[in-house]
Amino acid sequence: MTTSQPQSANMLSNFALLCSQTEVEKNKLWQLPVIEQALSGRLKLETYVAFLSRAYHHVKHTVPLLMQAGARFSDEDDWLRRAMAEYIEEELGHEDWILNDIKACGGDAEMVRTSAPSFAVEVMVSYAYDSINRCDPLCFLGMVHVLEGTSVALASQVAQSLKTSLNLPNKAFSYLISHGDLDQGHQQFFEGLINRLSDDQLAVVVNASQRFYRLYRHIFEELTFA
Repeated sequence: MTTSQPQSANMLSNFALLCSQTEVEKNKLWQLPVIEQALSGRLKLETYVAFLSRAYHHVKHTVPLLMQAGARFSDEDDWLRRAMAEYIEEELGHEDWILNDIKACGGDAEMVRTSAPSFAVEVMVSYAYDSINRCDPLCFLGMVHVLEGTSVALASQVAQSLKTSLNLPNKAFSYLISHGDLDQGHQQFFEGLINRLSDDQLAVVVNASQRFYRLYRHIFEELTFA
């Protein structure tokens, strides 16, 4: 891989292109009934706990995935390797926040910690590891775009709606709040990375993002039956 500046003929930034080329998949996720229920404060407590349980089982893989992606970048892309190291420092321990949120909701955090992931979570996590090793470590940035982009756009609003409707304390929403509006700096860091990619590198991230949107949507579809 090379580290050339984007060569796109139009004036859109790489990040704008990434967003526009994944908009169809994003909208299919955002239009799910369970997300509309969360935004309007109509989500049941057990469904919120089910969401946190699934989040735990993919968030706990974030640091291992970052380490694996970083190890796969060539010396030519050392700047991407260093970016993975910065992400690791930011992401350490986030799965523990989720377990604390589950406790604050009255859920069994220890049971969640020792349980097996749902099928949809297992498939998404498996694809993340596989795509890094089989295809390109840049595939991990597709996962980042989907999970963090969704969180920044929706998490704070969902947390506020559910706090009111479920009558839960702030400590039941540490994961959502931390990944919502307060995470803008993290998102700007990600945009900076995307804007440094070459056209070929950007194509890898777009392709991965489209797939991760579909995989992440399946996790939310499971919540309909939770």
